[in-house]
Amino acid sequence: MIGEPPSIMSEIVHEVNTVLPEKKVRYLMGCGYPEDIVEAVSLGVDLFDCVLPTRNGRTGMAFTSEGKVVIKASRYAEDEAPLDKNCRCYTCRNFSRAYLRHLFNAGEVLAGRLVSYHNIQFYIALMAKIRAHIKKGSYSTFKKNIIKTLDFRNN
Repeated sequence: MIGEPPSIMSEIVHEVNTVLPEKKVRYLMGCGYPEDIVEAVSLGVDLFDCVLPTRNGRTGMAFTSEGKVVIKASRYAEDEAPLDKNCRCYTCRNFSRAYLRHLFNAGEVLAGRLVSYHNIQFYIALMAKIRAHIKKGSYSTFKKNIIKTLDFRNN
């Protein structure tokens, strides 16, 4: 839900899901932060869409396993590490943080595309973990552990 604080979003999702048929797909539009997706899944939401991974990627913000990376920051000027050391996407395998920063500073369109590509891969991996833990019956433990590391809104 676009623009609502997380607590209100959770409350509304919970209420709506009490009246929706249990066997139908539950879709939440505009829910984009990873921590909100993890919460919404625990409330019964099945499907999401949001511009956040690509919009933030185009402006230089990457979602990583270690938190938010704003690649345009000067601290990455000589950082030869991949965007996310725990990611095997095309961007992380082929481009350093320093090079991505250079592309942004040079005004190259490729910069936003590469970070967007990485962000989409981050979300694909997150959803794969969510599905795996639901299948194993360990989603509540997963949620408790991962929510400690997911703070992209405030980070």
